[in-house]
Amino acid sequence: MEWEKTLKGVFDEIDRELEDQYGDQWPLHPSRPKEGTTSNPEQDGLFNVGAAFSAGIGSTHGPGYTVEIRISTLKNVPADVRAKIKAQVFQTLEKKLPAAFPGQELQVSDDKGMIRIHGDLSLDD
Repeated sequence: MEWEKTLKGVFDEIDRELEDQYGDQWPLHPSRPKEGTTSNPEQDGLFNVGAAFSAGIGSTHGPGYTVEIRISTLKNVPADVRAKIKAQVFQTLEKKLPAAFPGQELQVSDDKGMIRIHGDLSLDD
């Protein structure tokens, strides 16, 4: 679907930004390829930022996408650093989504500790 392809493009941009900023902070998990060595940023480098659709059961925001931020290292990433990265992803989504989806009213919210994208998820032109 074009909508999800566009959303993946936004996450790939965020992934690259995080790799540039934090990529040398922790060693990669031994089974994880270096950044840029695969055709899909989800499969290489320190970060994998993406989202999964949720029907919204139990959410005050209804249907949407729950954002996942994975850091592929065996080292401990301190909670305050994880919180900083999460806040950075949240703010970056708020900036990038309107440009990626012009005319669609999308919101980024904290939903029980998770970042959630919700609002006009219509797939129509």
